[in-house]
Amino acid sequence: MIRDYEAVFILTPVLSDAQVKEAVIKYKTFLTDHGAEIVNEEHWGLKKLAYPIQKKSTGFYQLFQFKANPDLIDKFELEFRRDEKIIRFLTFKMDKYAVEYAGRRRSKMSEKKEA
Repeated sequence: MIRDYEAVFILTPVLSDAQVKEAVIKYKTFLTDHGAEIVNEEHWGLKKLAYPIQKKSTGFYQLFQFKANPDLIDKFELEFRRDEKIIRFLTFKMDKYAVEYAGRRRSKMSEKKEA
């Protein structure tokens, strides 16, 4: 059974832009190789953290919205835990209201880009 998920992860701020892109591509490829469909991807850039994590006060934020089999989530999160570039991550199953909201948010963002 395919479900909708959203994953946000924070990469350590000591990485170069190329290393950040490489890490994002790694996780995107991991998802697609395991049968997930990427619905949306957003790079939020370098942001200040609410509290220090591993003595760091900033991090590169990345969001993936995807459709996947629930069995994939454990493997996906294991990849996050093994990677020292990831300082925090959160993956959650989206209910129908979250999926609707995400769709409206994407359409608003695309309207802003066109204007």
